[in-house]
Amino acid sequence: MPETRHSLVERMIGAMFLNIDVFEEVEHDRNATGQAATVVLMVAVASGIGASGLGLYGTMVSSMGALIDWVVWAGICYVVGDQLFGGKATWGELLRTLGFAQTPGLLLLLVLVPILHDPVIVLVLLWSAVAGFIAVRQGLDIGNVKTLFTIILATGVVGFMEWIQQVRILSDLP
Repeated sequence: MPETRHSLVERMIGAMFLNIDVFEEVEHDRNATGQAATVVLMVAVASGIGASGLGLYGTMVSSMGALIDWVVWAGICYVVGDQLFGGKATWGELLRTLGFAQTPGLLLLLVLVPILHDPVIVLVLLWSAVAGFIAVRQGLDIGNVKTLFTIILATGVVGFMEWIQQVRILSDLP
């Protein structure tokens, strides 16, 4: 693949249109990690504004949480895909592709329009899921079936971690 360097906006548009070449480009561009983090933060802010009740502090906290979630999700997908399914990538490559896969989340700003609220949420969830699938597949350089199982197992790991956290919280209650 010839080395092409698109701008942040061009890469985001490519990710929105599920352009595999753009995912490959950001996978191999080590300098794109900051751009991917920018996308994650932009989506977190759009989500915070779309939720309209978070305020500035809530949006800032939500943004930090989004960054942490992005890093953790990429790490879990990396370990599962690399160790169980023979992925050929680094954690950074997967981190970058998954960051850009969040681009459809910018549409969450549209939930401010009451009639669009539910359709936009459904659209963003589905669109982001497809972009995330492409990001994992391209980031790990594995096939569709292995990608699907990577996502299913990683989701199970995240669910288990959240369950453990809830058990800890409940066990601390009087």
